[in-house]
Amino acid sequence: MRHQYQDLIEIFHATFFQQYNTCLVKGGDEPIYLPASDNCNYHQIIFARGFYASAFHEISHWCQAGQARRLLEDFGYWYEPDGRNEQQQQSFEQVEVIPQAIEWAFNVAANKKFHVSSDNLNGFQSDTKGFKEKVLEQVNVFVQQGFPERANQFIAALAKFYHTPLPLTLAHFTNKEEVHV
Repeated sequence: MRHQYQDLIEIFHATFFQQYNTCLVKGGDEPIYLPASDNCNYHQIIFARGFYASAFHEISHWCQAGQARRLLEDFGYWYEPDGRNEQQQQSFEQVEVIPQAIEWAFNVAANKKFHVSSDNLNGFQSDTKGFKEKVLEQVNVFVQQGFPERANQFIAALAKFYHTPLPLTLAHFTNKEEVHV
């Protein structure tokens, strides 16, 4: 199956633009969320260089962010770039569990492999297996209790486009060929 970022842009637009005035935009090297401003009358989820994984990751943050956070650049979150020390990496991984669980569901709905990311190539190397297990635990919570509303809408839109049967079950996430650390 071909995965083209243009499809994601169209799926996202059809699903969310009218209700949330938000567009998915291919950007340069660094992803960022920009709320509407005097320079642009709609919110922008800008993902890195047309990478599917970057788009899914940025959308997952948007799906988790509440109304007030969606009015702040990058949702008002801190971000310490690659090269984090042990304490910074632990803080990073704590706040990444939920978005990466949502991102994993997007990948499953799009019939695409998912890679858990600790995003710290030049810094402290944490226990990636332990992080993956925490993300899987959160996936299990979502499978049992439901994904956030916007995440669920996007999962449904992706599943329709990529012909993935719903509902997603834990078996979709525990298939050894579906995930890489």
